[in-house]
Amino acid sequence: MSIWNYAEKWGAPVGAEAVTLGEGNTPLIRSQRIGPALRLKNLWFKYEGANPTGSYKDRFAAAAVTHLKRDGKRACLGTSSGNTGAALAAYCARAGIGCHLAIVEGAPEGKLRQMRAYGAQLLRIRDFGSSPTVSDTVMRGLGGLADEVGAGFEISAFALSPRGMAGVQTIGYEIADALPGERFSIFSPAGGGGLTLAVARGIDGPGRLGRVHCVQPAGNDTIASSLRSGSAARAVVSTTAISGLQVGSVLDGDDVIAACRRQGGQGYVVADETVWAWQARMAREEGIFCEPAGAVALAGVEQAVARGELEAEEHTVCLVTGSGFKDERALLRMTGEAGTPLVDGFDAFSAAVRSALSR
Repeated sequence: MSIWNYAEKWGAPVGAEAVTLGEGNTPLIRSQRIGPALRLKNLWFKYEGANPTGSYKDRFAAAAVTHLKRDGKRACLGTSSGNTGAALAAYCARAGIGCHLAIVEGAPEGKLRQMRAYGAQLLRIRDFGSSPTVSDTVMRGLGGLADEVGAGFEISAFALSPRGMAGVQTIGYEIADALPGERFSIFSPAGGGGLTLAVARGIDGPGRLGRVHCVQPAGNDTIASSLRSGSAARAVVSTTAISGLQVGSVLDGDDVIAACRRQGGQGYVVADETVWAWQARMAREEGIFCEPAGAVALAGVEQAVARGELEAEEHTVCLVTGSGFKDERALLRMTGEAGTPLVDGFDAFSAAVRSALSR
């Protein structure tokens, strides 16, 4: 079931030709080893790396670009630290729309190469993503420039692109449909908060028994601590190294706090080092190779267990936002930079296997 099976629920433009690459209907994978290690009987991973460009942002881009094509736009302006840009570039290419992207300074080069492969035009902007002042200037400037040149303006936040973000609500629809009648918690990573808000809206409704928790890196704590303390979201100077979550502006933060509080969700703040450790464990213990942002939710689950805020039987879903192939720096952190050893003949290979198995 793709996002288009839910088209009426999220407000797809009636009569428009869908710009689609087969997004949505991503797997909900039961944990085999990490769940039992955390003493959780029903830990699940919603693996968004299975989308066409490797992240959940394809749901956003499919919805946004469908609207742009219906509106007759010939160009799209946007911003990205990686996944949004790749998704917009791919779907704009599909639709025959030019794609021009302002890039966060610290975006991984692997993600930028993917955007360029789809034909997007992009430039990195110094301090964009880390400085709230620079980030706000870029956002406002892009909106004005889009109006001036008659382009579409798509940024993955409800505050700026509600039509596109409505497509992301389908993650919530899919999880709720997969766990009918069950009580469940969803742990969502957050930068500007759009994903968390979309999923919270997606599970709202009569008979829904879910709640969404917001998990942020300590270096980008715009929402999570405020959700826990009862205060408002706040802008910060972003210092996290977790790509995709370097959004120091408030954006959807206050709406996230309101939605999560209404459902009984909580906020969790996690260290970058903890995220990287869980990224490696997910690959080695579950066979799920995700980008660092995709392991943030699991770091939040670990903290919730330690705080006694999760029941062992509760269905617990981690949003795994994208594929690990998108971030070469994170991959090298997991494997080291040394190349694969070369040996002389099968006997050397056989000896290495016997040695490994004897440990």
